[in-house]
Amino acid sequence: MEHPENDAQYAGLTVNKGIAQPPIVNPYLKRKPRRRQLTASEYVDGILKGNITVLGQAVTLVESTNPDHYALAQEVIEKCLPHAGRSVRIGITGVPGAGKSTSIDAFGLHVLKDGGKLAVLAIDPSSERSNGSILGDKTRMEKLSVHPDAFIRPSPSAGSLGGVARKTRETIVLCEAAGFDKIFVETVVVGQSETAVHSMVDFFLLIQLAGTGDELQGIKRGIMEMADGIVINKADGDNIDRARLAQAQFRNALHLFPLPPSGWTPEVLTYSGYYEIGIPEVWDMIYRYFDFVKRNGFFEEKRRQQEKYWMYETINEHLKAHFYNNPVIEEMLAAKQKLVLEAKQSSFMAAADVLRYYFDEK
Repeated sequence: MEHPENDAQYAGLTVNKGIAQPPIVNPYLKRKPRRRQLTASEYVDGILKGNITVLGQAVTLVESTNPDHYALAQEVIEKCLPHAGRSVRIGITGVPGAGKSTSIDAFGLHVLKDGGKLAVLAIDPSSERSNGSILGDKTRMEKLSVHPDAFIRPSPSAGSLGGVARKTRETIVLCEAAGFDKIFVETVVVGQSETAVHSMVDFFLLIQLAGTGDELQGIKRGIMEMADGIVINKADGDNIDRARLAQAQFRNALHLFPLPPSGWTPEVLTYSGYYEIGIPEVWDMIYRYFDFVKRNGFFEEKRRQQEKYWMYETINEHLKAHFYNNPVIEEMLAAKQKLVLEAKQSSFMAAADVLRYYFDEK
């Protein structure tokens, strides 16, 4: 018998039916309706009114890899352009652990004392293996992240630094249109990220550390030549003497380089971001630089050169995307890659065959 407990001899027993299983989906759960996609005019109106929520949505639109979002993002940027260009853009870079985020927290609070609004755009390098990124800048900028006049936006590079740099450049336009008159662009000294940041800012600040051995070890000549100012962080406590020694070493190293096109001689200062020592002196240097380059006309000339640079960068990026997104080219590349790996064709001839087909198709 399948259920002996139901036999007559067990009539005095009561068999419970068990507990009914609850539904998998919460019956009280109310799904939020999907947010309606704003129009370009609605984005622009919100940005011009300084609406941080709309600004954040617009930045997300610009950063989107969805091809359907591209035309709308470009329309928003185009309409914001007449309201942009009125900020000072400062690039901040340095080796990992140099205290960039802590310094930006202190720098930001200092400049906001005089009023205005500050946007911090952080290019966060992603893992080459997993494309993952921590995006922890807001947690390290404790005071600035809760300041009503500050906007912090980290962006993962996701293995495509050129694309992220272009989108950061476009985000600057949106932030300026929203009334942010001070823009910080932060990155770490890895690969070519510092070159990309240099191409979109007015002042390039290099943060260094003292007491780490050879102070000039690992610093590429290109970064030193790009820097408009070098600051030695963590100049406090027992590290003050080492910071001053590093300051002297960097000053001597800068004398070996030719004078930059701006005509400005880069300065080397010491400070402590954590204890907020020497912060006003750093900003006095930055403001002296702006006075200097605005008087000799280099400020406007540099911005014109940057606009030209980004025009060609945009063309290059579109050409590259058009090539690699061609379905026939994708098939050819896979076939040619197989031949190259099997040593049946040289890499140069394989590339020539693919390019010949691509240009003949045009």
